[in-house]
This record gives sequence, structure tokens and C-alpha cells, in this order.
Amino acid sequence: MPEQDTAVDAAIEGELRLLDPEVRSSPERVDALLHPEFFEFGASGRVWDRAAIIDALTEEGDSGAPAATVSAMKAVEIAPGTVHLTFDTDHNGRRAHRSSLWRRTDQGWRLYFHQGTLFPPDEG
Repeated sequence: MPEQDTAVDAAIEGELRLLDPEVRSSPERVDALLHPEFFEFGASGRVWDRAAIIDALTEEGDSGAPAATVSAMKAVEIAPGTVHLTFDTDHNGRRAHRSSLWRRTDQGWRLYFHQGTLFPPDEG
């Protein structure tokens, strides 16, 4: 398997784990997937740092809410050790375009940056 495919597969696998409610309910499992310098521009417009997103995700994961539906995922290795993912999510009718940057570290692939942008249900 070419190295680029391995990088892309690792980033997709990490992203899908972060979307799993079981992973989201564990601060340790979320922590292991986030880069030490992680930050996010949330769909709400809020800027999230690493500690705040770990708290928010684990609180949401504990709520028993179902996982978001993921569609249109695309991935490309934009530089050695850096993968850009784009995809859409639908979480109980709340739809968002999403963009993530994953970086390879000594601890494995970790999410460095994420952004979500809400869009109406009648648009795609």
C-alpha cells in the first residue's frame, strides 16, 4: 500500500473514531486523538481549545445521543505527515460541512485543526 494511502486511511480512521459516541464519552480516548496544539472553529462560531473540546465531547458522549451520519468524505495528503479531510455530518437534522487537518506525530495520527460550517437541510 502506498504511503499516501496509509496516511489517508489513518486520518479517516481517526476522524471516524472521534465521531463515535463511545470514544467521545472517554476523555482519555479523545485526548489520545487530539494534537497538543489542537483548536477548532466550531459550527456555532465559537473557537475551541483542546481542553474545552475534550470537556464538551465527553459531556456530549455521556448523553447517549446517537452518532452523526457522515457523508461525502474526501481526503488528501497535502504534505508529508499532514492529511486534509472534508466531509458532511447530519446530527438529528443539524447539518454541517466539516474540514479537518490531521498530523502524524510520534504518538500516531492526531487531529490538529477542525472547522464546521452549518448549512440548511435543503442545501448540499
